[in-house]
Amino acid sequence: MTAMAALALPLAANLSAQDTGSGKGNQLSDPRSSFTARDGRSWHAEVQRTERGYLLGNPDADAALIEFISYTCSHCASFSREADGAIDLALLAPGHMSAEIRTVIRNAPDLTISLLVGCGDADGFKNRHRAFLAKQNEWLTKLTNAPQSQQQIWARGDRNARIGLASAMGFDDLMEARGLTRTQINQCLSDDAAAQKLVANSNADRADFAVTGTPSFAFNGQLLQGVHSWGALYPVLSGQIAPSNEAN
Repeated sequence: MTAMAALALPLAANLSAQDTGSGKGNQLSDPRSSFTARDGRSWHAEVQRTERGYLLGNPDADAALIEFISYTCSHCASFSREADGAIDLALLAPGHMSAEIRTVIRNAPDLTISLLVGCGDADGFKNRHRAFLAKQNEWLTKLTNAPQSQQQIWARGDRNARIGLASAMGFDDLMEARGLTRTQINQCLSDDAAAQKLVANSNADRADFAVTGTPSFAFNGQLLQGVHSWGALYPVLSGQIAPSNEAN
């Protein structure tokens, strides 16, 4: 069975199969006064491609977080909503920590969205990534309410299925609003080599880190056991990364 064929699963049944974690998390209090930049540079807007994802922040930071997320995971959307702003301001901006986003491909919609999020330059990654998570409730409701016969077509995960899914869910409109042309969008959705690499990277992360649910997190190369929400991740980061007393 090819990697693409392995994605041909019933969508509605597979959307929440590995969705883990819940609960509202804490917010870092007054992060700009607690964590100060080492050199006055604001790192949170820095983005670069990596072998398996996208790295946000200072690539030479002392601490490194990896976020394993699925775009069809409701708790991943909750994590993004609760944590992204605090992590940006308190940890990424001053350069104390980097955060790498890696996608877990659980189904054909994950693959389609991951291709779109990776479409275009690295600087636009964060905007594209967060747009899909922010709008998840809208498109996921539409997806799960689609006729089963149509879901089976999309679940094939091939290039025609990806293009059809993106059009039906309004993904192409979402990406056009973020600077991509329709030609770019269709080229990215048609890129079978990129699709195979996403699946291979996802499988490699499952093997290397024993990722079994989303969201999951690795800190300095070690999977954080039982940590699947901002509420659980916050005390880990607070305990590992001490506030700086350096001046801006």
